[in-house]
Amino acid sequence: MDYHGQTLDILHDVSLAVRGGESVAIVGASGSGKSTLLAILAGLDSASSGDVALAGQSLTALDEDGRALLRRRHVGFVFQNFQLLPQLTALENVMLPLELAGRRDAREAATAMLQRVGLAARLAHYPRLLSGGEQQRVALARAFVMRPTVLFADEPTGNLDPATGSQIVALMFELNAEAGTALVLVTHDAELAARCSAIYRLEDGKLQRSAA
Repeated sequence: MDYHGQTLDILHDVSLAVRGGESVAIVGASGSGKSTLLAILAGLDSASSGDVALAGQSLTALDEDGRALLRRRHVGFVFQNFQLLPQLTALENVMLPLELAGRRDAREAATAMLQRVGLAARLAHYPRLLSGGEQQRVALARAFVMRPTVLFADEPTGNLDPATGSQIVALMFELNAEAGTALVLVTHDAELAARCSAIYRLEDGKLQRSAA
């Protein structure tokens, strides 16, 4: 991985293939490089060697603008800290990727998705007026409204209490099944990881499939 012109030796000979409809959990100790791996897979960071293919397109062959365009078309993100824009309402946050894609039905599609995640009564609310669980529901709606090829989730339940986290997990997997999206998530939650079709452990820079 390149960082300010210096090479950071974080990952070693990592190989991973995820198909549509599959769900993969990446687990490991804090600082093991899980979030770095996720960023490389999504084309947010660049590896110093090797290649990443996303939706059949080599990320290495694209410049930064090309990678951004590919993400806009094919990738959804869900983060631990929600990453909602505070100056936009729930509806406007979900409309944003649709508007960037030039969708004329942005308001209708965003409204329908927020209704799907149980927030029909919160369309005009700003993030500061929503609970953590509601904010993550908005984030899920924003992630899935474009029907992405792959969803990257980084500790999606990390800032939620166990009961709310369980509800969010159930909703995420329901939406994933409906969309047929490839799901790649980083988590410390063993129960969440166990719901995935495959678990990989990252340790000492190496990624290995886990039996549990």
